[in-house]
Amino acid sequence: MVVWYSSPVSVITFIMAKLDTTVCGVQFQNPFVLPSGIITETTEHKRAVEGGFGGVILKSLTFERREGNPLPRMWKFDAGLINSVGLRNAGIEEGSQEVGEFIKTYGTQTPIIVSLFATKIKEFLYLVEKIVPLAPVAIELNLSCPNVDDEFGKPLGMDKGAAGQIVEEVKKISGSVPVWAKLSPNVPNIVEIAKACEASGADGITAINTAGPGMIIDIKKRKPIIGAKMGGVSGPALFPIALRCVYEIYEAVKIPIIGMGGVSTVTDVVQMLMAGSALVGVGTITYTKGMKVIPELKQQLSDYMDQNSITDIKELIGVAH
Repeated sequence: MVVWYSSPVSVITFIMAKLDTTVCGVQFQNPFVLPSGIITETTEHKRAVEGGFGGVILKSLTFERREGNPLPRMWKFDAGLINSVGLRNAGIEEGSQEVGEFIKTYGTQTPIIVSLFATKIKEFLYLVEKIVPLAPVAIELNLSCPNVDDEFGKPLGMDKGAAGQIVEEVKKISGSVPVWAKLSPNVPNIVEIAKACEASGADGITAINTAGPGMIIDIKKRKPIIGAKMGGVSGPALFPIALRCVYEIYEAVKIPIIGMGGVSTVTDVVQMLMAGSALVGVGTITYTKGMKVIPELKQQLSDYMDQNSITDIKELIGVAH
């Protein structure tokens, strides 16, 4: 947008920073997306839409209803959060109805991405078949939940062969709906898994899920605080790991990266973009600052771009390489 101000002696041109961007053929009004799992009830995601997120990734749906892990499921520490929600959700039958209503109500305002988790390929395929008719702008395959193991005793995203096979099978039935693979940092080489997903047809990579698991001990009660004893680590403590993962993945794949993990400040946002993120997830900080953090970050990012004569967000993506 160009705004002209007239004066008796000259005409001043002010060019506003362009925060909107297109990823996987979908236009986002700004690069900020709400990661899956930050809000656990589908209807409550309206707070993220109203808060100004460019996109919203709904909580992960599973084949059957999950009640989640024992309470407490979350605990704040100095550098972030430990959480072990355990993918609490209503299951695909009831959950898909909730998702369908949410997309109808809010999908015209904000791009809605649906997250899915399963421990078997056939379950993933069933979930995708149920979700595709609801027309989300993308489907995120959660291959990386640290609090739920598959039948082999580890998240599917830990193995490049399994991750690639899931993506390949899902792409056969996902039609025109883009598929994003969400990866775990808890692997020796996240790049090889990202490459396997790309080779199998993934349209985007979400990086990263929480790290760990970690633990906090109550020194008075002399036992772990989290009900499940351990949980995924998120927040500022995770940011340097997430940034490194995004940086490495960017150099290895050509598909868009949705970078997330401990992003809390506009400096974090700029770093994520420079490392190669096309979109930036902002999650844990909403627990401490609320949804007002998004208007603040949008303004701060716009100010940074103006100060550095950057008019389009794409000018920042990957420039650290």
